[in-house]
Amino acid sequence: MDSIFIDGLRIYAYHGVFEEEKKEGQLFLVSARLFGDLQEAGKTDDLTKSTHYGEVSELIEELFTKKSYDLIETVAEKCASGILKKSPHVREVELTVFKPEAPISVPFENVSVTVTRKWHTAYIAYGSNMGDKEKYIDEALVKLSNHDEIKEIKDSKRYVTKPYGGVVQDDFLNGMVRIKTLLTPQELLELLHELEKEANRERTIHWGPRTLDLDIIFYDDLVLETDELTIPHVDMHNRDFVLKPLNDLTHFYVHPVLKRSAMELLADLENK
Repeated sequence: MDSIFIDGLRIYAYHGVFEEEKKEGQLFLVSARLFGDLQEAGKTDDLTKSTHYGEVSELIEELFTKKSYDLIETVAEKCASGILKKSPHVREVELTVFKPEAPISVPFENVSVTVTRKWHTAYIAYGSNMGDKEKYIDEALVKLSNHDEIKEIKDSKRYVTKPYGGVVQDDFLNGMVRIKTLLTPQELLELLHELEKEANRERTIHWGPRTLDLDIIFYDDLVLETDELTIPHVDMHNRDFVLKPLNDLTHFYVHPVLKRSAMELLADLENK
């Protein structure tokens, strides 16, 4: 990606663990590299196709001085996420906060914290087979779209499908959304669990009926396995109610473990 580099913004603020730092304040330096596609702006000479670095600099100063924090890690986090939320052409930010007047007892030149943040692409499968299925799904998607760290929600077609797993129950209504998010996988999982809880989801029978089921299928090209979360979803390639809506959203997204595209995975399943 192309980038715009803002180097050495000088900002006086009141961050630090010690009381004198919060009372007296000190000078900080901030540098930010903004990644995105600058080709159209370069060809058209149109500022609206690029990112106004003056406005970004003012935003950094506003976020930097709005509140006092103990850690410059927190300030860096606030500034990086703020830039991504406010700047539609910025896909990724690398931001460094320098603290040249830090209270260190030995001679030093500088101390700094660097964070890199970006918009991630996640695919979330949804399903419901209890009560007003459409309502449960629609309400959850509205809440996702209203979250300040989620944007660009794209919904698939919805499919009526037979239950998976052998438990006798009503048919499911299934689909999938693709989102851009600043949330980590764990944060996204916690959000999805909150939405299921708000829909009165009860986890009493494995593969049993549910008002709302939300599963992370992909998160960028991440391969992750923890006690709580496995990405990609471990059994997605055997489920047509996952692969059909996935193919509505993308034919060419490649499974990072199986090395097969969404279209190929669906064809493999249909040929079994």
